[in-house]
Order: sequence, then structure tokens, then C-alpha cells
Amino acid sequence: MVQIRPIIMTLGLILCTISATMVLPAIVDLADGHNSWSAFFVSSIITFFVGGLLLLSGYSEEPMQLGIKEGFVLTTITWVCVAAFAAMPFVGMGLPYTDAFFEAMSGLTTTGSTVLVKLDDLPHSVLLWRSLLQGLGGLGIVVTALIMLPFLRVGGMQLFQTESSERSEKVLPRALALITATAAIYSVLMVLCIAAYMAFGMNPFDAVCHALTTVSTAGFSTHDKSFGFFASPTLEWICILFMVLGALPFVIFIQLIRGEPSALWKDTQVRGFTFFLLGMCAVVTFWLMTVQNKSFAEAARLAAFNVTSIITTTGFSSDDYAGWGTFAVGLFFILMFVGGCSGSTSGGIKIYRLQVAKMLSRSHFLHLISPNRIITMTYNGRRLPADVPFSVVAFLAIYMATVGFFTVLLSALGLDLITSLSAAASALGNVGPGLGDTIGPSGNYSNLPFTAKWVLSFAMLLGRLELFTVLVLLRPEFWRN
Repeated sequence: MVQIRPIIMTLGLILCTISATMVLPAIVDLADGHNSWSAFFVSSIITFFVGGLLLLSGYSEEPMQLGIKEGFVLTTITWVCVAAFAAMPFVGMGLPYTDAFFEAMSGLTTTGSTVLVKLDDLPHSVLLWRSLLQGLGGLGIVVTALIMLPFLRVGGMQLFQTESSERSEKVLPRALALITATAAIYSVLMVLCIAAYMAFGMNPFDAVCHALTTVSTAGFSTHDKSFGFFASPTLEWICILFMVLGALPFVIFIQLIRGEPSALWKDTQVRGFTFFLLGMCAVVTFWLMTVQNKSFAEAARLAAFNVTSIITTTGFSSDDYAGWGTFAVGLFFILMFVGGCSGSTSGGIKIYRLQVAKMLSRSHFLHLISPNRIITMTYNGRRLPADVPFSVVAFLAIYMATVGFFTVLLSALGLDLITSLSAAASALGNVGPGLGDTIGPSGNYSNLPFTAKWVLSFAMLLGRLELFTVLVLLRPEFWRN
């Protein structure tokens, strides 16, 4: 039986935290002499009031226990409720609630799709709020991926259940140390990114905003030209470095701090991600040199930045890759599905699932050749749990079916096929930019019908939850007492 009281209390605490965060953009507005500070101040009061009521109504002197079922319900409700309240400042700035909710959900899920235009002319408070949402969302994503998903045993996430975690109903309390370490590493990466950006030419405001959206592999920028606004190769290479760091498993950083330097390269997932990223960068570099007549230095930089941005599901752009030719467009569409490593801020299918799928294919062909051969599959030096292959195959099947479903649904709402397909893949993978003139690297989602924005908001939520809501609902035993 799901315990409602701890869910209500925790949700109230989270809303109170969001309320406190809203004060920062209000202070920035006051410092700038802009009168939009009132939108954030009023939103903060309303959010704090609701959060406080929930906190008080759920309070109990008995120790609070959040188990797997409570964690599942809390995770799902939190993303929706926080987005609903985070949208209020945008409404106060004049956006319709549909656009405001879309922008808030895009920020919290670190998708990076936007309905806002003329970013260069917007108040600093709005730009900072968008970046803060992505910074908070990125940390929440890592915590969810590390703590909750392995215990749900869906989509192959059970591969990453930490050895120190007990298979117990009391999941979150036992993970406090892991959460604290993860938050500390996330904060350190953010500070280092800010310092690097400022050292090589960004003003402090742009450095803070872009660091929040780089480490969280999110992609909101303060300029219409995205990262191309800065026209700085050095800044682009710095961004590439921190996008890659954000797409690596945060558990690896914890192991490095504990004196295990070999943990980084010994991890099968990290090696696979690194080789795949370098391979795709090399392919695009060769294409730009031979077809677009770029120099090696320019081609390598453009390829590395934009390929890394898409694979890590960040969504920054330094150039309109839609003009690089049909091969590049097709390749970038495929890369939208990949994603980074599990336990990182990136979205997508994730590298480890593709690696497991590759092992399954190889095992199947070997079995066809030698039916009596005993084949043992291992991952990271350990035997693959028996339920992982089915879980990964089920996830991949549902993922692709969901992309197809949203593509058909968006087409029914009047969008062309390219826009529908790329928007569905981008939203579900939490990538951000799509393909075509409407939502391509140089476009945004402001011209889409309001119904399409609600559909894509739901798709972004499903993508960030790694579709585990659907997978868990397909397992009745999860809900049994």
C-alpha cells in the first residue's frame, strides 16, 4: 500500500525549495531596475504557501519512510507539480500558460526546446530562471537515475544498482550519502565551468547561465544564436569538455575522488561512449572537409561541438547543421536517439542499452551457428543478470513505439512529417532542437499549435522518466502488497 503522507510532505519541501529559488531572479531584476521582479516575487509567495500547506499536512513525528512505491509516485508527481508552479513567472511576464508550462517542463527535464523569441532582448531574470530550472532539473535527474531507477528493475537500470545499496523498501534514506556526494560533484563541476567561461571571455551573467545549462546537458542559451553568439573556438572546446563530463556517470567521479583513477577507463559504458563520440566526430569532420570544403581545424571544431551537443542531448548549436547536407541531417537525426551514460544528466536511450542490445545480437547469431554452445554475457566484468536482456529489449521496443505514436499524433495535429518525427524523437530523448524550418537548430517551438505543445510536454516528461512509468505499470506485481 502506497503511503501518502511522506509523499505529500516531501513534495511540499520541494515546492518550498523552488519558491526560494524564485527569489534569485527577482533580486536580479531589482538590481537591473526592471519591474518584472514582481512576477517572481508573487510566484514565490504562492509556491511557498502551497508547499508549506503540503509540508504541514504531511508532517508527522514518526520517522518518514519512502520506499520503492512511494519513490515511484513521488518522482512522477514532482516533475509535473514543479513544472506547473515553475511556469508561473513566465505567465507573469505575459506568456500564455501553455507556453509557460512547455518552457518550464523543457527546462526541468533539461530538454532545451523553447517557445521564447528574441532572447537577447529578454530581462536577465527570465534568462536566469530558465537556466536555474535546467540546473535544478539536471541534479534531480542524476539523483533519480542513481537512487530510484535501479530498484525499479526496468530498462536494464538494475545493472547500476550500487553494491552498498540494500534491496530494501527504504530506498531514499539509505542513499543520503550518495545524494550528498553527487550534489557536491555537480556543484564543483558547475563552479569550474563558470570559472573557465569567464576566464576566456564570457561576462559573469552569461557564464553562470551557460554553466548551469552545460553541466546539466540542457541547452538553454541567453542568445538567439545559441553558443554561436560567442564566435569563440576556445569557449566551444570548453563547452565540449563540460558537456562530456555531464554525460558521464556521476558514480565514476565519486570513485575517482575515493582514489580509484582506473575506474574511469575500466567502465564499459564510458569506453563505449568515448569511442562512439570520437567516431561520430571523425565521420562528420571528414564530411565537412570533403563536401563543405572546410579546413581541418574548423571542420573538427564544428563537428566536435555539434555532435557532442546532440549525443549528450544538450542541444547547443554553434552552426546551422541543417545546411551541412542531407547526410549530416540524417546522421544527426539518428544521434538524437543515442544519449550519454546512465547516471548522468543526459537523456536518450543511453549507451549501455545499445551495448547490451549489441551483445544480445551477437549471442543470438552465435547460438544460430552453434545451438549447443553455452553463451555467457558479461558487463563491466560481471555476469549480466538474467532479467536485464528482456528489460532492455522491452525498453527499446516501447521507446521506438512511443516515438512512432507521438509522430502520428503530432501529424494528426497538422505538423508535417519531418517536424513531427524529429519533434517526437527530440522530446522523448530530451535533446531540444529538431529538424526542418520550424524547429531546426535555428528555429523554436513558438509557432506550434498549443495542443502540440501539451503533447510534447508530456513526451518530455516520459523521456525524462525513462519511460519507467509505462514499464512499471506493465508489471502488476510491482503494486501488490
